[in-house]
Amino acid sequence: MSSRWEKVVLVLFLLLLPPLVSCFDSEKDFQDLVSTTTQENNNNNNNNSEEQQDYSFNVDFRPWLARHGSAAGGGGATAVADATQMISSKILVSSPTVDVEYHMGPVLTSAIEVYMIWYGRWDIAQQGIIKDFVESISATGNNKPSVQQWWTTVELYGDQTGANISASVHIAGEHQDNYSQGKSLTRLSIQQVIKSSLLENNGTLPVNAKGGVYMVFTADDVMMQDFCRAVCGFHYFTFPALVGYTLPYAWVGNSGQLCPQTCAYPFAVPTFMTSVSPLKCPNDNIGVDGMVSVIGHELAEIASNPLINAWYAGQNSIAPNEIADLCEGIYGPGAGGSYPGTILQDSAGASYNVNGVNGRHFLVQWLWNPSLKACSGSSTT
Repeated sequence: MSSRWEKVVLVLFLLLLPPLVSCFDSEKDFQDLVSTTTQENNNNNNNNSEEQQDYSFNVDFRPWLARHGSAAGGGGATAVADATQMISSKILVSSPTVDVEYHMGPVLTSAIEVYMIWYGRWDIAQQGIIKDFVESISATGNNKPSVQQWWTTVELYGDQTGANISASVHIAGEHQDNYSQGKSLTRLSIQQVIKSSLLENNGTLPVNAKGGVYMVFTADDVMMQDFCRAVCGFHYFTFPALVGYTLPYAWVGNSGQLCPQTCAYPFAVPTFMTSVSPLKCPNDNIGVDGMVSVIGHELAEIASNPLINAWYAGQNSIAPNEIADLCEGIYGPGAGGSYPGTILQDSAGASYNVNGVNGRHFLVQWLWNPSLKACSGSSTT
């Protein structure tokens, strides 16, 4: 009897297989998914169910859309047309129909203390660009438009007590990790990196669950799960079962060697965008200059949605549209399609839209302004 039913099931499977495969852009995509799923299942046999949820619930960001086709990109005129249409739709975020709602969760109203975890090989010049950007958020007296002005949009968001997100953002500590989890990371192993950075685990960073933000920056020879293919950065919070505490954190990777055309746009341009020229980066490092906007993106969203239950658009808390997601690719007035908007150029021809400490220039995406119901940046203030 069981043999008969096995044959019936096999026939049904073979009948259903073609439409199943057709849901993917190619047979290779289907095979890749099966391979990836199998590998992830093998890697996670010893993880509990709470840990496995981390794969689905990280809030992701990439500054450019993938081409129509496989997740890594397709090709042809249709790909360009579809991508252009999708990217052009970003201008619609200026519509008053977009409604960012408060879901009663906490926001970071206390002074925000950033703990930087340098994973892999970093030189002082690279670190200096990132540290200067973060320290510019609260720095007054810089030329306008400034990073500090840009952050005032984030400060418009508050909690149920009426307190607004803090204007104070500073670096509170740093930790160097020399590839403790290897050069191929997952969304779970990032939490192990954070755990090992804590003082109580022979690291160098304190536990700060009130205003602490733990940011893991991976070097340009480190691959993260879904990096380059689907994400350039993400944020979430650590699991007590893994780390011992609930700590807001973010990961951002240096794409300089791996995929600058995906994660360092507009300083590098995807090959299918044949009519678009890359902009010159302001700090002479495409990978790190590209990271700056992603770091700003993640910091803004951690501050306004640290536990994924505060400010976002729509009702999908699994993949929420947060205040930076709504403005991806917008760097100045008139942005739309492949055009980043009206931005500034320095004497060397490098593009930027905000000034920071130590004479730095940065190019940072705009954020959703709840008062204007539109994307805004420091150049509009």
